Amino acid sequence: MKAYRGEDGRVLLFRPELNAVRMKKGAERMCMHSPSVQQFIEGVKQTVLANRRWVPPPGKGSLYLRPLLFGSGASLGLSAASEFTFLVFGSPVQNYFKEGTSALDLYVEEVIPRAYLGGSGGVKSISNYGPVLEVMRRAKARGFSDVLYLDAETKKNIEEVSASNIFLVKGNTIVTPATNGTILGGITRKSVIEISIDLGYKVEERVVPVEELKEAEEVFCTGTATGVASVGSITFQNTRTEYKVGDGLVTQQLRSILVGIQTGSIQDTKNWVLEID
Repeated sequence: MKAYRGEDGRVLLFRPELNAVRMKKGAERMCMHSPSVQQFIEGVKQTVLANRRWVPPPGKGSLYLRPLLFGSGASLGLSAASEFTFLVFGSPVQNYFKEGTSALDLYVEEVIPRAYLGGSGGVKSISNYGPVLEVMRRAKARGFSDVLYLDAETKKNIEEVSASNIFLVKGNTIVTPATNGTILGGITRKSVIEISIDLGYKVEERVVPVEELKEAEEVFCTGTATGVASVGSITFQNTRTEYKVGDGLVTQQLRSILVGIQTGSIQDTKNWVLEID
C-alpha cells in the first residue's frame, strides 16, 4: 500500500481497511492469527508518522508500505507457530511510470507451474512466487515488460499479469477476468471497477478467452505499484497485438480520477482515503 502527500501537505492513505482484510485472509490460509483491522491501521499510521518527512511531494511518488506478518517460536511439522510478529516497513518510491504514459508490453506465458487452488494470484504470497519470478526473468530478457498468465486448467482464458489485474476496453464495456479463487482481487482493481460504473461504463467480470485480446481497443493493468498502467502490446504465440495509448482514452480517464482521489485533488465521496494526522 502507499501513502501520498496531498497538495495541501496532508498525508493520505488509500483504503487501509481493505489491506487489513487481505492480511487476515492470507493469515487464515496459513492458520495464523492476524492483527485486527484497527490494529493493522494503527500500525500503518504509526509507520507513516515516523516516516512522514520521507513522503515525496505531490506528483513525485509516495511512501511505499509493506505490512508483514510472520510466525515465531518453536513449532513442529506443519503446526502453526505459537507467536506471531506484525511489522510495517516503509520506503519512499518515485512514480512508477514517468508522467503515467509509459505502456507495458506483455508476453502471454502458456506454461507455468501453479500452486493448488491458487494460480499465480491466490497463493502467490505464500508458495508460488518462485515460478512467477522465473517466467518474468525470461520475458524481460526478451524485451517484454511483464507476463500475462492463462488459466492453469484449460490454458484458454487470461487470468492476470504477474502482480497486476488486467482489463480490456471494448467500446463502452470494460471486461476483466472474474476473481474465482485463482485471481487475486486487487484493491486497486475494486476501486477502478467502482469508478468505471460511476462513469457509466458497463463492467463485466467473467471468463475472458485469450482470443478476446484481439477485440480490445485498450488494455490496462491495475495494482498497488502500477496504479492504472496502459498496455501497449500483448504477444501471444508469436503474434503481437497493439492497443491505443495516450491522452483522451478510457485508461487515462480512470488513472486521472484514481490518482486524484489518492492525492486529495478530487473529492473523496466514497471515504476511501484516510488522512494521517
